[in-house]
Amino acid sequence: MTSPRLASPRIVVLDGFTLNPGDQSWAPLAALGELEVFERTRRAELPARAGDAEIVLTNKFVLDAPALAELPALRYIGVTATGTNVVDRAAASARGVVVTNVPSYGADSVAEHTLGLMLEASKHMGDHLRAVRDGAWSRQPDFSFTTGSIGLLAGKTLGIIGFGAIGQRVAELARCFKMRVLVARHARRSASSEQAELPGVSHQDLDVLLAQADMLTLHCPLSPATEGLINRERLARMKPTAVLINTARGGLIDEAALADALLAGRLRAAYLDVLSREPPPPDHVLLGAPTCHVTPHIAWASLEARQRLLAEAIENVRCFLAGSPRNSV
Repeated sequence: MTSPRLASPRIVVLDGFTLNPGDQSWAPLAALGELEVFERTRRAELPARAGDAEIVLTNKFVLDAPALAELPALRYIGVTATGTNVVDRAAASARGVVVTNVPSYGADSVAEHTLGLMLEASKHMGDHLRAVRDGAWSRQPDFSFTTGSIGLLAGKTLGIIGFGAIGQRVAELARCFKMRVLVARHARRSASSEQAELPGVSHQDLDVLLAQADMLTLHCPLSPATEGLINRERLARMKPTAVLINTARGGLIDEAALADALLAGRLRAAYLDVLSREPPPPDHVLLGAPTCHVTPHIAWASLEARQRLLAEAIENVRCFLAGSPRNSV
């Protein structure tokens, strides 16, 4: 698709703070038009801030059909993320509005965080660090003490749902830790073609993977087809000693069902970087769930990943203005 050329467009960033809290420069984007950056935008502020903008960038601000109707000048939406569920793409397409994303910018960052959660689930390093700081080691009669059982990743089975750039990188790292890796088989691919994708990785039907995984990690996009993917029935198929890890999207999990499984001891633990509501309300069902450990959606947020994300988002705008959009979704 070739976009109409815009001489000096008005460019509005609706929620720039998480991407760039001040450690990067917006100057390359400002060179492309009349730029205004807002750290955060409330829904009621949208028309006044972006009603005359041809180009809008968003990370988590939702541009649904009613919101798009309030942006009559809009020609382009740049999602400063990989997932595009914050945009009503059908409504945008009907208006002729180009939508782009930034694929694969954070594969290493998210994969490393996933491995960090896996290691925490095995080593409980946070508990041990706190115990030493609180004086527990100094009170021990022995040279070594533990706050609980310490395990290995080596020899364990890792199940991966979603085998894009992040899932593949997680598989590579897990193989370095001598883990057995199972990937949920994609229905549209043959088993023979999938088996050849990555050495040491076995592709299995989802039910087989759930039953065998010692750790299960989610790396698929959130869509109508995947919402609530990990539900009561699928949690029941997992080992009671298994650990669930989610660094993708909170909506992939039936959170009430997960809380019940943890409370009943039907699952050993969950390590999550995402929840269905962010930030979560204080009474969110998983914040008080036993053996549920939550980091505040930071897997993507390494400086290096954010630098790449901003550079790629700006290049998307540049290509659109040059008449050759890229990364359109």
